[in-house]
Amino acid sequence: MTAIEVRHVSKKFGEHPAVQDLTLDVPEGSIYGFIGPNGSGKSTTIRMIMNIILPDTGTIRVLGREASSDVRDQIGYLPEERGLYKKMQVGRLLRYYGRLKGRAPADLDPVIKRWLGKLQLAGWADKRIDQLSKGMAQKVQFIAAIVAKPTLVILDEPFSGLDPVNAESLRDAVLELRREGTTIVFSTHDMLTAEKMCDRIFMIFRGSKVLDGSLDEIQAQHAQDTVRLRLSGGAAALTGLPEIESVNDHGNYQDVRLNGSPQALLQRLIQKTEVRHFEITKPSLHDIFVRIARPTDAELAGPQKVAS
Repeated sequence: MTAIEVRHVSKKFGEHPAVQDLTLDVPEGSIYGFIGPNGSGKSTTIRMIMNIILPDTGTIRVLGREASSDVRDQIGYLPEERGLYKKMQVGRLLRYYGRLKGRAPADLDPVIKRWLGKLQLAGWADKRIDQLSKGMAQKVQFIAAIVAKPTLVILDEPFSGLDPVNAESLRDAVLELRREGTTIVFSTHDMLTAEKMCDRIFMIFRGSKVLDGSLDEIQAQHAQDTVRLRLSGGAAALTGLPEIESVNDHGNYQDVRLNGSPQALLQRLIQKTEVRHFEITKPSLHDIFVRIARPTDAELAGPQKVAS
């Protein structure tokens, strides 16, 4: 069963193709990751799923029906652009958002109490939004997205700007929703979080789908030899070696993409420096993302002047 079906969807803004011939399926009960560089079409896709904007061509079905304003009542949405009524009390604001989705106050109060407790906000129901810290306000906005017990939740950069404690608290809440059967679409720039949390991952680049599958499937598609190294000489020891196609330098270790033999590389390194760690590994999602989205040399050079 699928919670979202997107079929051959395209969207232009003026002459700019924001999304091009996009097809994807979001399985029910999964955490489905949306990744891609800024301006790649992620937010446009999410807004089309939400029926905020309409596609130029193609079809979208959400929870078994054509995307429409009626279906929206079954969707919880945490937008990247945060916004709460700052003069409202937390409890009153959450009841307001729940009633917008058609829920009765008597049904909402137990849900509000539960989630305020889980997210360490139990004593703040009577406080105004403008009395909260940024992290607390973000957790309130998360509760506002799920207070009506939606079947589908769309989270756009939910952990952005949170300290590690608050981010961990919100991650636990997302995983609890998934255990309860909620389908979660999760847009993020944090590749490590996507690796850890998502059942399937979709990447859009320049409006087109370039990745779609489980992490294992994606890594298998990009299974060119990758070696993780720790060298006493650091990344400088890798300069000029013919077996190396590219280096992703993390400071204390380097991920190296090979166009030659790992054994030949190891032999050369032993002659140059102390090798503290040498591991043939799968490319990380971060590495795959950078390979796809890194600007080409021509793009970095910018437009070329035409001789007169």
